[in-house]
Amino acid sequence: MEDIIRFVTDPQNLLTVFIAIAAFASVFTLLSGLAGGNDLEKRIKHVAERREELRRRSRAALAQNQNVSLRQTDEGFKKRIVDRLQLSKLLEDPMVNEKIMQAGFRGQSPVTTFYFFRFAMPFVLAVLALIYVIVAGQAEWPLIMKVAIVLFAFAIGFYAPNIYLSNRIQKRRDKIIEAFPDALDLLLICVESGMSIEAAIQKVSQEIGSQSIELAEELSLMSAELSYLPERRMAYEGLARRTNHPGIKSVATAMTQAETYGTPLSTALRTMAKENRELRLAAAEKKAAALPAQLTVPMIIFFLPVLFVVIMTPAIISIIDMM
Repeated sequence: MEDIIRFVTDPQNLLTVFIAIAAFASVFTLLSGLAGGNDLEKRIKHVAERREELRRRSRAALAQNQNVSLRQTDEGFKKRIVDRLQLSKLLEDPMVNEKIMQAGFRGQSPVTTFYFFRFAMPFVLAVLALIYVIVAGQAEWPLIMKVAIVLFAFAIGFYAPNIYLSNRIQKRRDKIIEAFPDALDLLLICVESGMSIEAAIQKVSQEIGSQSIELAEELSLMSAELSYLPERRMAYEGLARRTNHPGIKSVATAMTQAETYGTPLSTALRTMAKENRELRLAAAEKKAAALPAQLTVPMIIFFLPVLFVVIMTPAIISIIDMM
């Protein structure tokens, strides 16, 4: 037991463990990037299963002449805890459903998981911090410092699910926007060749998958919604709501107006493709303009000391030899 405490309290051992975790995370990230094809196949398979479920339940509703809910049921340990403690009311967030949908999660189970972890994570991290303070904390630490560490861990646990969800939404939106102008060009080609909008969107979702798995999934879902929702406008608005980006919202609005007033869809797609390409170029220019300011601090910390050592070392050696 003393060896374990000595190992945990040694800063060098903690630094080694942190470096090992960072190295493992880097290798895992690189390997996960190489497995994009399998991820695409899984997402396309999930969309196909969802399409079949919509078709089956729609036919069952027509046959039985009654309303059938298309929502997936959620049963399990986390669901029982959320219902018994009424966490959906205690931790109510009116935007949680849209955020989870924008993050790429489907069904009711991710909502339950979010509320469960938002309730459990503060207590888990607070207990871990309390154990660390009691077992590995220094005896000379004041009580107020130990209490502050536990409270800080509790606050991190409370906001951690929201931070994770926001980061996932931002990364997913960036991947979608990166390939969206190319998808509009492909959609324009398909529409001008005589394909219907449903067939064109389905074709583009298959072709764009190698560039953006997330966009392929969204287009496949929109294609399924176009087939089974009563109005196409609802499918376009669903795509805009799931992505929550001004460029995609403008495209959805243009397609809705073209559908409502009978204007040529190809003209609207050509204009929207040009605007989204300009938005992507403007975002790239913004990042490039901000790069010098972001490199200032790393250059001061890492480059200037080495530069001073390289320049000053020969002079110092010469002075030492002369003396």
